[in-house]
Amino acid sequence: MSDDKKPATRIVTAGRRKEWTRGIVNPPVWRASTMLYDDVAALRANNKPDTHHTLFYGRRGTPTQWSLAEALTELEPGAEATLLYPSGVAALSSVLLALLSPGDHLLVPDSAYDPTRSFANGMLKRMGVATTFYDPLIGAGIAGLCQDNTKVILLESPGSLTFEVQDIPAIVAVAKARGIATILDNTWATPLLFPAIAMGVDYSMLACTKYVVGHSDVMLGSVTAAQGKYDALRNATYQLGQMASPDDAWLGARGLRTMGVRLEQHGRSALKVAEWLDKRPEIARVLHPALPDCPGHEFFVRDFKGASGLFSVVLNGGGEAARAALINGLEHFGIGYSWGGYESLAIPADPQNIRTVTKWRAEGPVVRLQIGLEDPNDLIADLEAGLARFAMARG
Repeated sequence: MSDDKKPATRIVTAGRRKEWTRGIVNPPVWRASTMLYDDVAALRANNKPDTHHTLFYGRRGTPTQWSLAEALTELEPGAEATLLYPSGVAALSSVLLALLSPGDHLLVPDSAYDPTRSFANGMLKRMGVATTFYDPLIGAGIAGLCQDNTKVILLESPGSLTFEVQDIPAIVAVAKARGIATILDNTWATPLLFPAIAMGVDYSMLACTKYVVGHSDVMLGSVTAAQGKYDALRNATYQLGQMASPDDAWLGARGLRTMGVRLEQHGRSALKVAEWLDKRPEIARVLHPALPDCPGHEFFVRDFKGASGLFSVVLNGGGEAARAALINGLEHFGIGYSWGGYESLAIPADPQNIRTVTKWRAEGPVVRLQIGLEDPNDLIADLEAGLARFAMARG
């Protein structure tokens, strides 16, 4: 595909090779475990270290998986290749295992997704990898935390629950100067809003369950590698037996085609709701990267092409009962984990329970909101009633 095509065009055309689509619009679902060869010579000829894009065995994929992987690669200018995984957590754990060995040191932001923290403190610790959690706003100061055995710096921007935006170029510059690999959990922005590989990141990870799929019905993850970084990821992924099913990959590819227009609507509606909440006396703070008071907002303005639909609010006082009164009565917001689907969600968030470096202090409890594709005015009316319940319960 020519490099001058705009992202909106790429998202429609990427990964649709003629040998995969065979004259129809979408690559079909190729389900397979065993591949049959004409003779022994053909079987041996296909037994290569990298069988990506070559039929070999079901675990190495079929055109259904390859088409989505190639499309995700084409959305990341400068990338070499992408691999798919059965979930975002599987994707992140696989790329960490690909790069880390016993005795190595890992840096993780204190605002990271809780399962990421659990993996670092659990399996990685048991295999002899030491982890240091760092202030997500440390920027170039991360150089002071790098050790001789630091092999990976993990980034997540904006941060989970509290939405700090990291100075990714500054951290990447430190990493490159020291030969340290960088991994970015880019699920919130996707390559459409933050082209991670073009910004110098080595591995861009997505929980495709969110915006790529977009319909809350598939678990899926991906890791896209920069040029020269793919082999290590591929080898570890194959050895771990990680793969995504063709049915899930097909649904991911179907969702991908509309991700651009969905993200635009998510972002526009979320900003409208966030700006409304920012004026409410029941709200102490709105943690939305596009708003000036969000930590790291200056990096968001500098580096991002827009915002998506997920953010948090800090309530002005109150406790668990008052927060529950707000959430429980909402009509248009479901109560459930994950996000990125077409429906709005609201959940209680408790950053103070997981932070170890940057203490979380707030004026009241936190609520995380996923703004879906409903009319934002309906969502605002729903939240207004919820804030009235909160105020009454708070006393």
